[in-house]
Amino acid sequence: MSDTGRSSANSWLTLLLAGVFEIGYALSVGGSHGFTRLTWSLVAVVFFLLTLWALSVALRTIDVSIGYAVWAGIGAAGAALLGPVFFDESLTAVQALWLGVIIVGVVWLKLADRPAKTQEPVESPRTSQGVTAGAREAQVVEH
Repeated sequence: MSDTGRSSANSWLTLLLAGVFEIGYALSVGGSHGFTRLTWSLVAVVFFLLTLWALSVALRTIDVSIGYAVWAGIGAAGAALLGPVFFDESLTAVQALWLGVIIVGVVWLKLADRPAKTQEPVESPRTSQGVTAGAREAQVVEH
């Protein structure tokens, strides 16, 4: 794997981590009841700082438009799926269906980020002196 591929994979993993932190932030804000409960409020601040840090690291190599959409999608879907687990919230079948659409969209965005396979550049024909034909023509024009 090339350094570019490794960097891209690391960026996507960091973006996924940012999404997980975003879920933690959303859930802890809900638990803080408008920042009136100290423990939940402190947890929310920690998750907020972690999600911003991880998102900013991921956006070094992922386009902001795609990275932000994926991050927001992970946070929204995760909070909606886990809200009923931690709080007295409901999740209907129709809501679950549309959350599934968000998740499929996030996966599709990731797959669309794969770089197109590029061909190696073809070298110019070399003359007997080792100078390309194009460079020789440029030397002739300069003189």
